[in-house]
Amino acid sequence: MRIAILKPKLAPMSPSRPRRTLPLLAVALTLLALAGCGAPTILSEADLPTSPVVLDEQAAAAAISRYRAQHGLGPVILDPSLVRAASYQARSNAQAGRLSHEIGGTFNARMAEAGYGRVHGSENLGAGASTFDEALARWKASPEHNKNMLIPQLKRVGIARVDAPGSRYKRFWALMMAGG
Repeated sequence: MRIAILKPKLAPMSPSRPRRTLPLLAVALTLLALAGCGAPTILSEADLPTSPVVLDEQAAAAAISRYRAQHGLGPVILDPSLVRAASYQARSNAQAGRLSHEIGGTFNARMAEAGYGRVHGSENLGAGASTFDEALARWKASPEHNKNMLIPQLKRVGIARVDAPGSRYKRFWALMMAGG
């Protein structure tokens, strides 16, 4: 665990300069006291505790298939390799406490690892949603995420959620999709 130590910069005092540093120092000390420790804690990527969540992945794939059917597209099936890839990416984001398509490595490298190196593929990430239905609704409402789910060539999906209770968002989602 890394600890950040705040060192306030004190301005030299002169008769013509008002004493501004004392109120700032008082605010900083008050915030530290409210936090219940002597210095704020900064968590690195590996520091956030996480826990995978058991999902009904078949139901998620069926919901995505129904949505695709509304747009004249074929269904998707659950793929265990993509579930593992989604789990890895959701866990990587949860441990970092933020969303990024690059935290767990490049998308192309992760797809190749899952056995989908040269096919159509896409990835949707999300954070904060309590249920798959809520995550799906957010992806539908986002133009880029929605476009990913409606790529005609997609046939296989993997979905995962990993919780990081100590993070800002608490819940991290990953949806991996591929053709083939």
